[in-house]
Amino acid sequence: MSQRRNVFEPFRVAINGIVFTFKTQRHMRFHLYVVFIVILLGIFVNLPLREMLVLLFTISLVVVAEMFNSAIEAVVDLVSPNYNPMAKFAKDIAAGAVLITTIIAIVVGALLVLGENRWETLKVSLGAEAPEIGVVPRIIIGVFLCIVAVVIGKGLGKRGQVLQGGLVSGHSALGFFFATWAVLLTTNAVVAAIAVLLAAIIAQSRYEAKFHTISELVLGAGVGVGIGLLLYATLPK
Repeated sequence: MSQRRNVFEPFRVAINGIVFTFKTQRHMRFHLYVVFIVILLGIFVNLPLREMLVLLFTISLVVVAEMFNSAIEAVVDLVSPNYNPMAKFAKDIAAGAVLITTIIAIVVGALLVLGENRWETLKVSLGAEAPEIGVVPRIIIGVFLCIVAVVIGKGLGKRGQVLQGGLVSGHSALGFFFATWAVLLTTNAVVAAIAVLLAAIIAQSRYEAKFHTISELVLGAGVGVGIGLLLYATLPK
């Protein structure tokens, strides 16, 4: 068991850093909100999977740059609590790096969404054409959105730790996300019922372990079901 904990400890520490940055840095919160909007916009305009991956990679650079900026500011404040021109210079450079990556992300996003007669493609695709992103990629994107939503929820909450507790239950969100897709994709009522039951068992286990309250589990389930329905609604009928 100790070996297993040692294996997952770096991931827990990393997620804790993301949540702490979200809690303390206003720009980080803004970037995560933008991630949600951009992903949904990409799905709405039927971006091909390759272009969606480019967009996600570009956005991730902005988020990483913002986290490095926050880390540099913390170190500078620790080393030089009093005003120092060089300390200000270091902070300005870090902020400049965030600005550059943000501008690049905006340009790349605009080119992907508007380039190559994208508006004409959008007009046609809103009619009858099937979107280019299939079911499996949508599920993968949905898992990513659930994780982002959970991080945001944990950042907004006042209690709990990264992997235990928090305003939004990650286990409940992912469990009910997959259950939602299972219900929507299968024609077998037994399979659908089992999927919902498994999601409920996952949520109940977190309550029994006293990691989450009922409201936090319900909120997590709502996030999972909502994202699942949203992504499924964009599939061709």
